[in-house]
Amino acid sequence: MLDNNDKRNLSDVFRELQQIQQSQTAATTRQHKNRKAPKAKRNFAFRFRMHNPYKNSDLQLSHIIIGCSILIVGLAVFFPKNTSFTQSYAKEDNMEAISEYELNRHRLNIQSIISENADIDRVKEQVTEEREIEFITEYTNNPTLPKSEEIVTQEGSLGKENVTAIKTYENGNFVEEIILSKEKLVEPVSKMIDIGTSEFLAKHKVHIGDIMYFVTTANLKESPEDSAKDVAEVKHNLDVKLLELPSEEWCKVSFDNIEGYIKTSNLTSSYTTPNIIEKNRIQRILIKVNIDMELNRTSGLTLNDYKKIFTGISNDKNKIFQDNYTAFYNAEKKYNINGIFLASIAIHESSWGTSQIANDKKNLFGYGSYDATPYESSFEFEDYAEGIETVAKSLVKYYLNPSGTKIYDGESAAAWYYNGPTLKGVNTRYASDPEWNEKVFKYMETLYNRLQ
Repeated sequence: MLDNNDKRNLSDVFRELQQIQQSQTAATTRQHKNRKAPKAKRNFAFRFRMHNPYKNSDLQLSHIIIGCSILIVGLAVFFPKNTSFTQSYAKEDNMEAISEYELNRHRLNIQSIISENADIDRVKEQVTEEREIEFITEYTNNPTLPKSEEIVTQEGSLGKENVTAIKTYENGNFVEEIILSKEKLVEPVSKMIDIGTSEFLAKHKVHIGDIMYFVTTANLKESPEDSAKDVAEVKHNLDVKLLELPSEEWCKVSFDNIEGYIKTSNLTSSYTTPNIIEKNRIQRILIKVNIDMELNRTSGLTLNDYKKIFTGISNDKNKIFQDNYTAFYNAEKKYNINGIFLASIAIHESSWGTSQIANDKKNLFGYGSYDATPYESSFEFEDYAEGIETVAKSLVKYYLNPSGTKIYDGESAAAWYYNGPTLKGVNTRYASDPEWNEKVFKYMETLYNRLQ
């Protein structure tokens, strides 16, 4: 075994071993020449000793040298050709000598490797530059948003930092870099996103602040509990504004400036119930119908509403009201009077158009009649529409508006019989029957309810 401090290389050792072996061989030859020929029995004993080396514990130097030689030959046979011992056993200055003994099953083409790398222009440089720092995005569950809907509550912004790095280029192309240090200049600002979790809002496609509608008549509560005090009653189809969503079961709403809580199961939307808007419009009209309602304004009904109201009424046997619903609608628009109120007076005074005055004089109202001579004193019109318009003008000018109120055709109200724009006010001077106002209102309710 070679000493680590020995300056000799492996080739020198091999030469020394060869010289020692040659010397031993020569010495052995000389000994055999000088020795007498042994007897046959002695010769047999020598051969026996040669084939039983374990009987002699003293090994000669020649035996050691022969064993080493056999070991070296065995290594040469069994190891691949050109296997390199350079890195493990050789010094840098002895590379050329050791290469004679290196064996390698797969030869390395050193000339090819050198030629391939000879043309590579490899450059390294140290740089310090300002770079952007990416911001992160943070998500927060929001129970007041429809499920899966996202809203950006804060926009993100990039940060800045100084980076010192070593960059490597080969033939002008960047191949890698090694970061040496970083110095943060500006902190990045995270992007904040709320993710909705409310299935109720998602189902109805609504948000806080949107309009929703009652599917049934119910009471608003003072707090989100069944046992809480009632605040107000809300009719079915009426609209409310969604204010809060404390849970999936309860929500806070506003109904005509009255705030309260209602179960979410009592609400729907125009998305879920497409015809709810039209129903709401009608319901908004109906909730204003009462015996004290003001009659010197329009009903809010459309021409189609009038058609729906007056078509197919069983009591209208002569179809007078069905055939003249447009006359009531036009009078309302032209003279700013409630057309249903006007029609209810006609129904009451003519018994649904069956009275003699109605049939003979086209006068549904008994207009101009006196108690003593009702038929003779009543006005006669060319058609029902003329009588409807005449009575509308008279009510507007003398009964429904305070004196000086601007009315139709640039005129002002005379207010000769004005006692308020209600049924009770008109009853004071229009009819001698003190219950006239209640009777007329019942007809109004009947007509309005035909909208539902």
